[in-house]
Amino acid sequence: MYAVIGAGPMGLATARNLQKYDIPFVGFDLNTDVGGLWDIDNPHSTMYESAHLISSKKMTEFREFPMSEDVATYPHHSQMKRYFQDYAKHFGLYEHYEFSTRVVNVVRDGDEWRVTTETGGEQQCRRFAGVLIANGTLHKPNVADLPGSFDGELMHSSEYRKASVFEGKRMLIVGCGNSACDIAVDAVHRAASVDISVRRGYYFLPKFIGGKASDSIGGKLKLPRGLKQRVDARLIRLLVGRPSDYGLPDPDYKMYESHPVVNSLVLHHLGHGDITPQTDIASVEGDTVTFTSGQIRQYDLILMGTGYKLDYPFIDPAELNWQNSDAPQLYLNVFSPKHDNLFMMGMVEAAGLGWEGRNEQAEMVALYIRARQRGDASADALASKIRSEAEQTLDGGFDYLKLARMAYYVHKDSYRNAVNTHIAELSRGA
Repeated sequence: MYAVIGAGPMGLATARNLQKYDIPFVGFDLNTDVGGLWDIDNPHSTMYESAHLISSKKMTEFREFPMSEDVATYPHHSQMKRYFQDYAKHFGLYEHYEFSTRVVNVVRDGDEWRVTTETGGEQQCRRFAGVLIANGTLHKPNVADLPGSFDGELMHSSEYRKASVFEGKRMLIVGCGNSACDIAVDAVHRAASVDISVRRGYYFLPKFIGGKASDSIGGKLKLPRGLKQRVDARLIRLLVGRPSDYGLPDPDYKMYESHPVVNSLVLHHLGHGDITPQTDIASVEGDTVTFTSGQIRQYDLILMGTGYKLDYPFIDPAELNWQNSDAPQLYLNVFSPKHDNLFMMGMVEAAGLGWEGRNEQAEMVALYIRARQRGDASADALASKIRSEAEQTLDGGFDYLKLARMAYYVHKDSYRNAVNTHIAELSRGA
């Protein structure tokens, strides 16, 4: 019996593939239902009322369970919640899960793992042949320290739910990622003023080009990496201009070397003066913020749009080969070089990977477990690669920024090619 931690989209993909290959498992989730952060009613969700998927549905959906035609191109979070609920019902995954259950700790116990869970204040300890960790990457806020003391209201984007909290306030948003830009757009309709502090440049992509989802355009013609970076950057400049045209810093790195911002409205509001760009914060005192540009402004609220940290509080980081780095060092971001029955599911980001790319990851792991159970040579071959190549990065030659949020970023094609190669090898060995 295997343990699956999490019933969000990655947990469901993991459960589905274990089920498909007849590997017995039990799943655990803190919430009362599936969906993970996409269930805004989940008290542990970081979702907000206006949130939509930033990739289009056709580029994101599971291949064996397409989204219905009446779902928007960029679905609202409520549509995503229903999608994952329907997915779990369709494949009969609910019966495998124990909900309202916290995983307290996961400890090595001989060749197995001892998993302690808590439900309704009562703890239970069980042994499992292996553990698949799929509790997500976007739930522990990365709260940056301000250079000084702020007397007003301070919040992180993870706490944000609806724009009414901004009513009549002078507000500053720190950061310019996808959530920060979404929230800035929400705030212009309610706040007295909206400033956004940005210290590095970003590439901004529109959601639609010529009436089609921008992530669905291209891909048929494979260009060399450097040429694609130049061509796509030029196209984006023609469509939306440079960030500096809107008062933001231009990126000092090439296209695709950091995750782009997919937002069609934030530049619109910057161009109309609804949002005022600011540089990095130099100091904070009382309600006053001084920026490195020399600008001095007063605020009632500062919202930190500074992202999230990886967090697996129930297991010793050393078990995950996680030491002095922003992410565990795992082969394909999944396989531990220390343990052949411990798997990190979904700790991967890539432009265009979608849920199908993550589903392929889950299928690879399920096939590996089955191959090990049968004593297939294909499992031994993969185990050898896991031990020798845990620190390899499938970056496709891209020089990704050395940021915590990019520590588990991969090049989509390189990653999917490697995963599907292993799927084919493990399938042949069966």
